[in-house]
Amino acid sequence: MDLSTAPLATRMRPESFEEVVGQDHILGPSSALRRSLETGSLFSVLFWGPPGSGKTTIARLIARYSECHFESFSAVLSGVKELRDIIDGAKRYYSLDHKPTILFVDEIHRFNKAQQDAFLPHVESGLIILIGATTQNPSFEIIPPLLSRTRVMTLKLLESEDMAVILNRAVQDSRGGLGGMNVQLEQDALRYIIEISHGDARTALNNLESAVYFVRPDRNNKRIVTLDAVSKALQRKPLPYDKDGEEHYNLISALHKSLRGGDPQASLYWLYRMLEAGEDPLFIGRRLIRFASEDIGMADPHALGVALTSYQSWEKVGPPEAKLALAQAVVYLATAPKSNSLYAAEKSVLKEIKETGPQPVPLHLRNAPTRLMEELGYSKGYKYPHDYPHARVKQEYLPPKLTGRTFYRPHDRGFEREIIRRIREKEQGKDS
Repeated sequence: MDLSTAPLATRMRPESFEEVVGQDHILGPSSALRRSLETGSLFSVLFWGPPGSGKTTIARLIARYSECHFESFSAVLSGVKELRDIIDGAKRYYSLDHKPTILFVDEIHRFNKAQQDAFLPHVESGLIILIGATTQNPSFEIIPPLLSRTRVMTLKLLESEDMAVILNRAVQDSRGGLGGMNVQLEQDALRYIIEISHGDARTALNNLESAVYFVRPDRNNKRIVTLDAVSKALQRKPLPYDKDGEEHYNLISALHKSLRGGDPQASLYWLYRMLEAGEDPLFIGRRLIRFASEDIGMADPHALGVALTSYQSWEKVGPPEAKLALAQAVVYLATAPKSNSLYAAEKSVLKEIKETGPQPVPLHLRNAPTRLMEELGYSKGYKYPHDYPHARVKQEYLPPKLTGRTFYRPHDRGFEREIIRRIREKEQGKDS
């Protein structure tokens, strides 16, 4: 393959273990994998980790360091026939140099039980050293006989610092990277690429490459990659929008704001203005359901049921009877106590997820239905609340990086007063 035309992620694939970032627990000098390479005692292994964490790269480096013949195929594109051909080739190579063939199987979890069975005799005989890569839990996706003949090594989600190293290296590298293009990657643009790539190095490099080629060189032949340039280069095409529907949105906005302001008179006016103009009643019903959660929320938990019932009434009964069901819901929502705490909590949670990415579930909160998962520490240290007084026990339920975060902040209105009381009692360890 001509690397000059390959994607940046392929060109920047590490060529030594020292260049791999974020997986020192697997590739460190004292790790079992490195020692096995040094002593020539290779073993079959399953690399389990998120996309773009380095599974394929590590497999190829193992082959290079071991000087064994290397074969690679994907469980998506290949089957038992291709495996037979590889096994035949492995036998020929073994007869020549008495070395096993390293067989890398990407997405090995996609093979069914019979296909996975086909590996067993050759792994047992030592003819092949199997390296499987999977994003799925091997306990559930790999057959027990094959699982017992391999070691499972878990790759970590790449941290922001690791991603920064990878991206900066690509900008500076003149051989396989973008070093010859005179790229200047601004810090806010770098942070944004890291945020939207969620620990996936391949995605991050693809995003960087798209942004760089989007930017035109300036007078000094420099490509300055700004946050705005990245946003424009990677944005998705917006969905088609009703350009002639301004009044449609003006009216629903007036209804929403009248409900929020607690004015049943204006709310009824705008409701019937829309109905008389031929607006879809189910569209109004959907907006009422949203309003019940966004602007009332837990201040009156019954509001959502009222809004949902009005929607269902129109579905089941229709006009003219169901018009009053919508009117009943509108009056109830307008006069209910208001709280936007749930809406604020939603925005706060989504902002946190966008900024910190998919944080891993703490081990003590994971179930451990298999021995492998127990050995990996799943469920260790979990405290079952029902074993404690009042079914309450102090333990952390958020990921370590988010400890102490507060997303939902109830107001002192309506039923949220009761929620505040319950939260305080829990914090103080009292019975409810």
